Amino acid sequence: MENSVSYSAIEDVQLLSWENAPKYCLQLTIPGGTVLLQAANSYLRDQWFHSLQWKKKIYKYKKVLSNPSRWEVVLKEIRTLVDMALTSPLQDDSINQAPLEIVSKLLSENTNLTTQEHENIIVAIAPLLENNHPPPDLCEFFCKHCRERPRSMVVIEVFTPVVQRILKHNMDFGKCPRLRLFTQEYILALNELNAGMEVVKKFIQSMHGPTGHCPHPRVLPNLVAVCLAAIYSCYEEFINSRDNSPSLKEIRNGCQQPCDRKPTLPLRLLHPSPDLVSQEATLSEARLKSVVVASSEIHVEVERTSTAKPALTASAGNDSEPNLIDCLMVSPACSTMSIELGPQADRTLGCYVEILKLLSDYDDWRPSLASLLQPIPFPKEALAHEKFTKELKYVIQRFAEDPRQEVHSCLLSVRAGKDGWFQLYSPGGVACDDDGELFASMVHILMGSCYKTKKFLLSLAENKLGPCMLLALRGNQTMVEILCLMLEYNIIDNKDTQLQIISTLESTDVGKRMYEQLCDRQRELKELQRKGGPTRLTLPSKSTDADLARLLSSGSFGNLENLSLAFTNVTSACAEHLIKLPSLKQLNLWSTQFGDAGLRLLSEHLTMLQVLNLCETPVTDAGLLALSSMKSLCSLNMNSTKLSADTYEDLKAKLPNLKEVDVRYTEAW
Repeated sequence: MENSVSYSAIEDVQLLSWENAPKYCLQLTIPGGTVLLQAANSYLRDQWFHSLQWKKKIYKYKKVLSNPSRWEVVLKEIRTLVDMALTSPLQDDSINQAPLEIVSKLLSENTNLTTQEHENIIVAIAPLLENNHPPPDLCEFFCKHCRERPRSMVVIEVFTPVVQRILKHNMDFGKCPRLRLFTQEYILALNELNAGMEVVKKFIQSMHGPTGHCPHPRVLPNLVAVCLAAIYSCYEEFINSRDNSPSLKEIRNGCQQPCDRKPTLPLRLLHPSPDLVSQEATLSEARLKSVVVASSEIHVEVERTSTAKPALTASAGNDSEPNLIDCLMVSPACSTMSIELGPQADRTLGCYVEILKLLSDYDDWRPSLASLLQPIPFPKEALAHEKFTKELKYVIQRFAEDPRQEVHSCLLSVRAGKDGWFQLYSPGGVACDDDGELFASMVHILMGSCYKTKKFLLSLAENKLGPCMLLALRGNQTMVEILCLMLEYNIIDNKDTQLQIISTLESTDVGKRMYEQLCDRQRELKELQRKGGPTRLTLPSKSTDADLARLLSSGSFGNLENLSLAFTNVTSACAEHLIKLPSLKQLNLWSTQFGDAGLRLLSEHLTMLQVLNLCETPVTDAGLLALSSMKSLCSLNMNSTKLSADTYEDLKAKLPNLKEVDVRYTEAW
């Protein structure tokens, strides 16, 4: 044992400088110390000698390559330098990094090289890239090559193993953002090939591996980071073009920052009669605005007719939506937004959204992917872009279909007061583009897990009662179950809302069956229904004439006095059902397609109507003149209609009880 030498013991002293090594070795007091001292001294002497020789050669190559004359000679010197680095006995990362940095500096100082010379240099340094990340300047050169020559074989043969190594071993793109940019440009280059997304899909498969579980834990976070950065870059010019970017809620409502919303003139406060409406609304208004933001990549056009929403006091029943009957004189707050990306940004967006969809198809990646996307890391401009949210819907659907709680729980917001995917893709959410199918799927999976609690039902009742009722009215079984549970757990306190839910349940076969089963358990619900129908009723947004007909034919509405159809899709065809409501006194048709034909029918039958809101409806003088027979009218909103000044004067003369009138944005204003 006296003559044996421990390799690890020698390694302990290899970091010492040559001058301090003998002093250190004399202090070693381990078995075999004499032999160890000799081996350590010999090892350090050799390392010092090789290090000195390496520094001399590096200095020589730096000097030779700093003033290149003929590029064929330069290329030969680069190959020799690479071979020297690969065969060096020194075990140091700087041995491989030094040639890469020399080549990087050479390329940055000589920008007039031909494409072929670029490719020759890349092929020459390829052996060093197998086990080393390229330095930042070299990444810039690689990015440029990917953009200019995406179909080059260098991209496939040389860059592929480099990018694979980056995705498998990179720990933090924040410290090396150019590696992320290089990976991003490499994937875009793959997408430019003839096979396009098929090549990208095969690359993702190669990163996951052939087994059901990916052996590389860093691949997914790195891929997601690249996707997020690429998607953000698509909207970057639009984001940077605004001094004060609006919040997501303001984009959804079509408004600018509060400081930008200034009324063109002071507006009078409207106070409906206390016997008609129990609450007051304070109005603030902005005129029609058109904002155009154009750049080389993005063209955004926003047309708005916006007002701030009134501050309403919650009703006793804690209704899910403000009762729009109480703010009949409020001007509309509707908007249309379209975001159009340039061709290159559009291709980038399509590529990386497709990658997110591919990632969501892997069962082992889905929990981590859902966790990474739960905070909604995309810019609000992307969430307001219909194409993006429509494509991303596939990913959210995959989360909603996954039975694992750690996956579908990520649909909810990451903290209270912040929107989650559940809110964004539910009816009324900024990303919702259907009639609530995805919303129903999300509710179904959440109710099937630990979220079948009174707290979750209370949240639905406060925020999404309207969509739940609309889907139940159309026969969705999940929503029928939700409404039954709300009644069973006494979530809804307001009697009118309870009666509306009961009428909704009885309008379909499945709802009627479940409600009868509920009544067998709770007889007091039957007693509630026998007392008569509701006095107030608000139809959910996007409801149609068929939905209204189905609801009104399902129960008794003889006591109905207040009816709001605001922001629904009803037309004049629903008038034949409205005239069957003998007690109706207040009707809100704000922002519907209710026209002159329906207005004439109402004027013949609803002679007791006192409050009527026709704001933003397509009615004209032909229908408005018929209102002269409704002598009980005392509040009339004709804001943003085709009312003429002569018709307005005629109505004022023939309606003696008319006290509150809104004719803004009409000829009579």
